[in-house]
Amino acid sequence: MFKLLIILFLHVIAIQAFSQSNGKIVEKVALKNFGELIQYIKVTESRDSVKLLKSRFKYFDKVQVFGITYWSDSLRVKGFLLRPKTPGKYPAIIYNRGGSLEHGSLTHPMASIGLGELARLAHRGYVIAASQYRGNGGGEGQEEYGGNDINDVLNLIPLLESQPNVEISRLGMFGWSRGGMTTFLTIKRTKRIKAIALGAPSSNLTRTILDRPLLDEWWSEFIPNYNVNKAEVLKRRSVIYWVNELPKNIPILLLQGEDDKSLLPDFTLDLSKEFTKHKIPYRLIKFEAGSHSLKAYHEEVFNELFKWFDKYLK
Repeated sequence: MFKLLIILFLHVIAIQAFSQSNGKIVEKVALKNFGELIQYIKVTESRDSVKLLKSRFKYFDKVQVFGITYWSDSLRVKGFLLRPKTPGKYPAIIYNRGGSLEHGSLTHPMASIGLGELARLAHRGYVIAASQYRGNGGGEGQEEYGGNDINDVLNLIPLLESQPNVEISRLGMFGWSRGGMTTFLTIKRTKRIKAIALGAPSSNLTRTILDRPLLDEWWSEFIPNYNVNKAEVLKRRSVIYWVNELPKNIPILLLQGEDDKSLLPDFTLDLSKEFTKHKIPYRLIKFEAGSHSLKAYHEEVFNELFKWFDKYLK
């Protein structure tokens, strides 16, 4: 009996020690310029892609950029940490990327928001943390598109808290497309976020799949239990069905292109109506003829982001 109690005690201690490691950085590699980034991620890009990436990286050498590996559950997950070069205490923003697998990766040339844009936000005076999500970018595990990979975002909070230049009481969140879904699922589980900005957020997967039936095969590959009960799985990932469960003290900025072919503008309009109904504070900005990435409006988008986060985090 005594031996059994000792084993149980050691098991509890092991669990506690492991849980405390969530968010702990395993590896941190400084990336000083665009060339080092390409070498770090070990990708082969076409010349056109490299040229495109370079045009989006003019702020890259103005801030400190680190490729990181950190613990999330029992997995080593990949991500990035960006911070101003000037010493001091800064508010922080967690960025939730869009897409799945390598499509929409933070280093993908077609990502709506990539490391170049995040460097611009960091240069404004923010520490930025962003996950590639488990199973992506060389990380362990398999992403679940709104399943246990939400822990990969939540575990960025203690990671940021451990950084000496972060004022963790001023923590925001920014997401694009799938990153909108990720953000909504995250704020159901934490009260640490003070303000949110979202571009073309994924808010109704049950309707999205009707417009893009190829997603059915894609999601069936990596969403747990998807083929068992598709309707339930998609509703759990669709904020439009549970807006009433969102906190009512987090201001939300919605940025939406009116010519979005990936996620219909109606989705965001419907979401804004639910926000009004349930007294969720928000501001919706629509961009005429704007695409899903709002590429043609990046200057306007960043001006709005700066105003929003400066107001609520600084």
